[in-house]
Amino acid sequence: MSTLAPLRLLREPWNASEGNQSNTTVGASSGWCQGLDIPNELFLALGLVSLVENLLVVAAILKNRNLHSPTYYFICCLAVSDMLVSISNLAEMLFMLLLEHGVLVMRPSIVRHMDNVIDMLICSSVVSSLAFLGVIAVDRYITIFYALRYHSIMTLQRAVVTMASIWLASTVSSTVLITYYHSNTILLCLISFFLFMLILMLVLYIHMFALARHHLHSISSQQKPPTAHHGGSLKGAVTLTILLGVFFICWGPFFFHLILIVTCPTNPFCTCFFSYFNLFLILIICNSVIDPLIYAFRSQELRRTLREVVTCSW
Repeated sequence: MSTLAPLRLLREPWNASEGNQSNTTVGASSGWCQGLDIPNELFLALGLVSLVENLLVVAAILKNRNLHSPTYYFICCLAVSDMLVSISNLAEMLFMLLLEHGVLVMRPSIVRHMDNVIDMLICSSVVSSLAFLGVIAVDRYITIFYALRYHSIMTLQRAVVTMASIWLASTVSSTVLITYYHSNTILLCLISFFLFMLILMLVLYIHMFALARHHLHSISSQQKPPTAHHGGSLKGAVTLTILLGVFFICWGPFFFHLILIVTCPTNPFCTCFFSYFNLFLILIICNSVIDPLIYAFRSQELRRTLREVVTCSW
């Protein structure tokens, strides 16, 4: 799959082309450094599946008034972020196919502008997905530890301000990233943001699981059946942990790729790792495919509404 301008440079770092070409050539010549030849059809199929799934999640949340709460609004925004990944992938595929077959004829400057627009969608989805996963974790944390004050803490107005701020910040940051993609400082900021959100969510989830485990031990010692509140708290923590694990598996290789660009762009091992960039893109798209499945199977209310949407029971 042909990647866009800045993403192409992330796959083949600019630093590697300066100075130490011999190491790069040696590293790329070994068998396992040839990367993977992933067909365009796979990118296209995953993009279409992800787009349909996330559209269903958004439609279900908009349809069911019982889902009109800050928690599900944040989930809806996360689905929109995943849709950006799918839309940008499909737009890139269509754009490249039209250019390759001569159906679309553009000046190189216009092609670069189109590349930048699609790249901005990709970068914006990265930042917004991270941010909304963090917000969802904080929202669940407040639900568990400040249940009686939740509605006064997480008001609809605050939720709207939070969502608007995240979308604005992701748009601005993606513009800066595309404009100054040659700068290691920009990559370090993106990597730092990823690590910060990952640590934040890990701390919150560990605390939530500690509380859930304490409740379960207390219930076992008193030989009482678990209450719906305690069961719901544990289920919510498990759901968000699954989301975090899936996100880390799918996005981790990409961010490790960025770390290697900053730390060892000409090292033979790093050069070999760079050759698998298309695999990292597939994992990113897989993340947007898996997330809606987790929502559908772990939320009974959302699962029921999704069934109604699919059967057109409006």
